[in-house]
Amino acid sequence: MTSKKIAIIGECMIELSQKGSDVKRGFGGDTLNTSVYLSRLVAASELKVHYITALGTDSFSDDMLQAWQQEGVETSLIQRLENRLPGLYYIETDAHGERTFYYWRNEAAARYWLESASSADICAALADFDYLYLSGISIAILSPQSREQLLSLLRTCRANGGKVIFDNNYRPRLWQSREETQAAYRDILACTDIAFLTLDDEDMLWGEQPVDAVLERTRALGVSEIVIKRGAEACLVAEANEAVQEVPAVKLPKEKVVDTTAAGDSFSAGYLAVRLTGGGAATAAESGHRTASTVIQYRGAIIPRDAMPTRQG
Repeated sequence: MTSKKIAIIGECMIELSQKGSDVKRGFGGDTLNTSVYLSRLVAASELKVHYITALGTDSFSDDMLQAWQQEGVETSLIQRLENRLPGLYYIETDAHGERTFYYWRNEAAARYWLESASSADICAALADFDYLYLSGISIAILSPQSREQLLSLLRTCRANGGKVIFDNNYRPRLWQSREETQAAYRDILACTDIAFLTLDDEDMLWGEQPVDAVLERTRALGVSEIVIKRGAEACLVAEANEAVQEVPAVKLPKEKVVDTTAAGDSFSAGYLAVRLTGGGAATAAESGHRTASTVIQYRGAIIPRDAMPTRQG
């Protein structure tokens, strides 16, 4: 049996994280975090995880590729662009595990992955994938022309029988205005099959509304499966023609929460590890909570492999 393929599209950056006087260097980015955790949770014989981005030709980019390959992430469609570098971000984490981010990414290579001589061939390959996954950051870093190219790819993939998965991950500083973001999100959601919506991000982008209104707005755009993430609270799962399910989060003592970086990204990976291999939505959400609750007990975006929870479902 041939394994299915998912392409996760986005940007990975150099990560510097600080706690007290200690600074640690790593690599991270919302979609890259999801790629690594999904690859760890699912055997390649069931689902091959490809990461789609652009990097430079520098030593940092070399290290990134090597690290991803060691994680089992497929890198054959990643571009190496001359005269470009990865972006960089710095995390300050307070005593409660909450973090503040600082970014240097304006000319990052990932912004240009759809503007290269290779982009047409890469899009042609991606159009035949089983799943394409992207986030709000994946589209925020692109030029308007590149966003249109990406939308065309998503539509073609769906026409070929593939499914599109979108995580709303809204970062206001990456956009010109809320109106621009809303228009872009409507376009993406109109060709999305599974949507992960962090409720705080929804409220920030559209204005605070009851959860039922959030579901109604998203369903009206044609999304058939919606997962509303509410941090440490229960998530909500809404499938087409099914009652909304509330799936409790894993409760941790405050002293166990070390760093909430990648909590949402790892939740998505835990969910998809079950959902895309035949499991039900509620079981998938339990897997998402279990994965996220493990990740936030460690510093940085990517936790040690031996700390991963056992996959269930």
